[in-house]
Amino acid sequence: MTKWQDRRAVGDLHEARVADALRARGWTVQPCGQGTYLPAIRHALARTGSVLRYFPDLIAARGGELVTIDAKDRMPSTHSRRYAISTATANAGLLFTATHAPTPLYYVFGDLKVLTPAEVLHYTAHTRSPSSGAWLMIATDRAHAFDEVFGATSAKAA
Repeated sequence: MTKWQDRRAVGDLHEARVADALRARGWTVQPCGQGTYLPAIRHALARTGSVLRYFPDLIAARGGELVTIDAKDRMPSTHSRRYAISTATANAGLLFTATHAPTPLYYVFGDLKVLTPAEVLHYTAHTRSPSSGAWLMIATDRAHAFDEVFGATSAKAA
């Protein structure tokens, strides 16, 4: 497998795990974004600067509430007490949030902790310089618990 295929396999498993966790809390979940596109479209999109590359992975509803999720996991060999988000992803997330307000966008990490694009940029603002790299590093203790954001597991859904 290629590195992209490895990342895709890890990402697909994490997206399914996040979707299952949301369903257990009473959310209706639908995949969206690049993972739902045909291979030819994904191939073309990967060669553009379009923010469609960063469209959320999932959309979920519960009652009248609507949220979007970008599931972010890391390869198993890269454990640290920080999350890495690309600057391009965070900037696209902020644009998505502004364009689709009031629908929030949440990043859900491999440990099922949650941050928003605005939080990612806020918590890393003091560490960035004009020549900084393509990745933003956020301490894991900044993130919110999954249940805090999406509710506890309901007995009916469990």
